[in-house]
Amino acid sequence: MADEPLVLGIETSCDETGVGVVRGTTLLADAVASSVDSHARFGGVVPEIASRAHLEAMVPTIERALKEAGVSPRDLDGIAVTAGPGLAGALLVGVAAAKAYAYALGKPLYGVNHLASHICVDQLEHGKLPEPTMALLVSGGHSSLLLAPDITSDVRPLGATIDDAAGEAFDKIARVLDLGFPGGPVIDRLAREGDPAAIAFPRGLTGSRDPVYDFSFSGLKTAVARWIEAKKAAGEPVPVRDVAASFQEAVVDVLTRKAVRACVDEGVDHLMIGGGVAANSRLRALALERCERAGIRLRVPRPKLCTDNGAMVAALGAEMVARNRPPSDLELSADSSLPVTDPHVPGDPDAMGHSHSHSHSHSHSHDHVHEISKDNLYS
Repeated sequence: MADEPLVLGIETSCDETGVGVVRGTTLLADAVASSVDSHARFGGVVPEIASRAHLEAMVPTIERALKEAGVSPRDLDGIAVTAGPGLAGALLVGVAAAKAYAYALGKPLYGVNHLASHICVDQLEHGKLPEPTMALLVSGGHSSLLLAPDITSDVRPLGATIDDAAGEAFDKIARVLDLGFPGGPVIDRLAREGDPAAIAFPRGLTGSRDPVYDFSFSGLKTAVARWIEAKKAAGEPVPVRDVAASFQEAVVDVLTRKAVRACVDEGVDHLMIGGGVAANSRLRALALERCERAGIRLRVPRPKLCTDNGAMVAALGAEMVARNRPPSDLELSADSSLPVTDPHVPGDPDAMGHSHSHSHSHSHSHDHVHEISKDNLYS
């Protein structure tokens, strides 16, 4: 284990300041500072508040993670950071911090993809990922089906949400039911006491002519809201637990059905589920049931590793080091719309002294929110 790469990972794509320390596929520390309470009264994440919270939490959270791991910054083999996708200002704080630490310590820097990190975190729970890996990622910002022959260099999107992500739908329905923010945990809790078959809510994009692997939850969200409005207009009480259970069932039914079909169609005998909504108890139960029926092995990290965290970024960074992937350079930019097909952002081969080929362009100048050179980093 001592010769496996020791990597610190920084995650600031949304409202969690996450810092993890990983050696190979072993988790040494996972420190998180959340600003969720600051956003609750607004009913959603406010980007400016999130960015300010990251600034305040960054150094203490890094120090806490290093202390928990029992390692010195000088021991690190690399520093990984979420370069995108995510909230531009929030990403900027993490990228700037990672560059500062990498520069000061003389360590290689790895700008990695948030979604690929959500897949790679499962290595900390269940060991090395099979190749290829089929992953269903479900969170507040993403609902994606991904095939990853190589998590460090080859991630292929099979399907994605065309409107609201699953987690976003949970938050919006929780708001309609006056359940507060975030909506996922409270709907999950109430649904256990409700009847999932009480109300026949629609299953989006499940018709014979619909895209096989894409998701849509906007129509479901509207149907639930109208059902609740009709009850209130008629002066009848809203059966909150039944609504929660029926809504949740509609979401997880579609997610698991499409994920299992993708595994069967692609000849992949296992399924990995990640992202914040993967903490949902009904999603886990239905996925297990359907995977067992189809002869597919299910891999789901423990709930704490499903939500945004630094451990997942460190896990992908450690894999980058282990596979000798080229590090990023200090011109690394936060890219709010970094495509999942780019698991990481390698540096300029001429500037870095590495020879490598990379098939994707990184000239999204309109998305780049931070350009800084090594010369003026501490000016």
